[in-house]
Amino acid sequence: MADAAVIGGGVVSGADLMEAAGRAVADAVLERHLPRPVVVLCGPGNNGGDGFVAARHLHAAGWPVRVALLGDRRALRGDAALASQSWKGPVEALGLGLLDGRPLVVDALFGAGLGRPISGLAGELIDHMNAEALHVIAVDVPSGLHGDSGEVMGRAPVAECTVTFFRAKPGHYSLEGLRRCGSLRVADIGIARSVLEAIAPQLWLNGPGLWQEPLRREDRGAHKYARGHLTLLGGATATGAARLAALAGRRMGAGLVTIATPRQAMPVYQAAEPGNLIAEIEDGEQFEHLLSDERRNAILIGPGSGINERTRSAVEAALATGRPVVLDADAITVFAGNPAGLFGLIGRSVLLTPHEGEFRRLFPNLSAVAGKVERTRLAARQSGATILLKGPDTVIAAPDGRAVINVHAPATLATAGSGDVLAGMAAGLIAQGLSPLAAGAAAAWLHGDCAYRFERPGLIAEDLVARIPEALAAVIPGDPGVPQDR
Repeated sequence: MADAAVIGGGVVSGADLMEAAGRAVADAVLERHLPRPVVVLCGPGNNGGDGFVAARHLHAAGWPVRVALLGDRRALRGDAALASQSWKGPVEALGLGLLDGRPLVVDALFGAGLGRPISGLAGELIDHMNAEALHVIAVDVPSGLHGDSGEVMGRAPVAECTVTFFRAKPGHYSLEGLRRCGSLRVADIGIARSVLEAIAPQLWLNGPGLWQEPLRREDRGAHKYARGHLTLLGGATATGAARLAALAGRRMGAGLVTIATPRQAMPVYQAAEPGNLIAEIEDGEQFEHLLSDERRNAILIGPGSGINERTRSAVEAALATGRPVVLDADAITVFAGNPAGLFGLIGRSVLLTPHEGEFRRLFPNLSAVAGKVERTRLAARQSGATILLKGPDTVIAAPDGRAVINVHAPATLATAGSGDVLAGMAAGLIAQGLSPLAAGAAAAWLHGDCAYRFERPGLIAEDLVARIPEALAAVIPGDPGVPQDR
């Protein structure tokens, strides 16, 4: 879209953009490898044109280069045809023999907008690349990876490096993209940043620049109620989940956290962390009475609360207040049989934090939608809530279509209680006034950062909570609470 806008506006020619793109691919090869045999596999579109340019630059650098084309060279059109004419060497037909001797492969077969699954000889080549674990440099995307949805169209090579242009694409940060793109390199090919204003994107890669400013604490005279009072529904059995969420909420800066618990579990909660406040709550009616204190400005239900009528009625009471609410785990599953009943209660400041299984229970009609970003956006629009769909490629989407992709998350987060910590972190930020979208994005990134800071095997959920202060201190801009050298 960006390149079309630049070309259509007469700012830069398509040929110039293709020349810059192909040169960027060649530069990536030259920087990563010593001279060796290289095969450039070109497709019939602009991706193939980039490949021809890359081949020319590699040949000029003294590399032994073979170029193969899917289709007839005479059928190429536009900038791709011009690029092919600049290559003065032979152009071979595709064939498995091209991969004999384990050459380096430049994959310029198909671009980000591929509309059908890859099959035939191109598919056999990709399968052979993967089976032999060949070194592959992909142009824009590994062929077969859809740039928007991140779905694999039949098959796609596993690249060691992917060179894309101007800005990364959603597909690069999908789960399959993370598995197949290798090192992602975003090359400047002459498209001005101002083009983004015309495109007006509503999708961002998560990072502190999106949400760090609201984390500053400017007022030295602020008291605990000014930093929010988070109220959390605890359960009778899985008490650790609520305790983890409560600790995470407090570490994130909420001034107070109350765990509402059945009487039978009160001794467990009372004997645990002394900073957690405890309230006896047996049913939804008592929970509603507890929430009559308007200082309880944020509510979290789900971690360990139980899949039962108490949880259901507590959710209804929480949503009736109109205050910000975070619903996780059991609070989502308890409405699996009646998602419309939940959606009818949701106001403007609600965050749902499902994993894929919980998401399918609430949104079974969206299971066939291609692409996690699009599924999450549709779910947010359908429910009226901001949705944080968890995973290695977590997506946070608001009902108005804005969305954030978070990939700042190591595999070590796959441990019991990790999701409870994430829910507590988001709720703690919402208690301090962040919007559900900002809180969800900040919590997801900081959650991953806490895991990265553990720096050794054996991570458990409790370790995440302990590292929240370090993660916060690294991103809060000019925090006046941090002493400065004088």
